[in-house]
Amino acid sequence: MIRHISYICLTGSLIVTSFTANADMSHGKELHDSNCTSCHISIQGGDGSGIYTRENNRIETYPALIKQVKRCRDSLGVQWPDNDVNDVVEYLNMTFYKFDK
Repeated sequence: MIRHISYICLTGSLIVTSFTANADMSHGKELHDSNCTSCHISIQGGDGSGIYTRENNRIETYPALIKQVKRCRDSLGVQWPDNDVNDVVEYLNMTFYKFDK
């Protein structure tokens, strides 16, 4: 049982590490600004970035950030492959969250 849990944790770490390799932050910013900002402005007001820095922030880990970006992508119906999601995640992490990977 313990081996199984360790394997899952190790696998999760490898997925996150490989997911962030070769991210293009400038491309992530472009995708974010053209697809995410208007929704975030309607929710949060201002320039929309307050959604990332609000007190009751639900995103507390790097894997949770990946999951949320994918959730937003799917709800918007945009056709971002994983490398685009990766770019947006890296932009958000480096700009707002600063999670260790």
